[in-house]
Amino acid sequence: MAIIRHLLLLRHAKSSWDDAALADFDRPLSPRGLEAAPRMGAEIARRGWLPELVYISPAMRTRQTWQLASALWPAPLPAAALHDSIYGALANDLFALTRAAPDETGALLVIGHNPGLEIFAAQLAGPASSSDAVQSLEEKFPSGALARFEFEGAWNELRPGMARLTHCLRPRELA
Repeated sequence: MAIIRHLLLLRHAKSSWDDAALADFDRPLSPRGLEAAPRMGAEIARRGWLPELVYISPAMRTRQTWQLASALWPAPLPAAALHDSIYGALANDLFALTRAAPDETGALLVIGHNPGLEIFAAQLAGPASSSDAVQSLEEKFPSGALARFEFEGAWNELRPGMARLTHCLRPRELA
């Protein structure tokens, strides 16, 4: 019997452009992002979608998104690892990273950036995906958005069109 895997793709919450001297990598969350990240984290917990492993871009805004999203999760928090490859990642980079997840991991959360994360999500979504979730993803995958996927098999078998997109949530929908 194949194992059902869960993959959560979370785009960092809204970032600030207030300090033009900051490098893109060092931009923090905006006030809107500081409010949205814990709201999305609470929704993940409320729905029982807590991951077992988290891969995070090392950029300031993704690290802050992780800290705020997981702040109210029950202890112990899942193992989290910074991956340089997520910053500026293309869809192929995200496929490679996800395929390398440990086999014992049932649920993985990746916190990253667009456009790579959105393209990766669109490529993952197979024919059994929720039409509402696909429509939402195609409309827009804004800052703080979450795409949730399920698929049968091992991480190293993950291919385009193989996963079922079950949900696509945006922070403004959780108000």
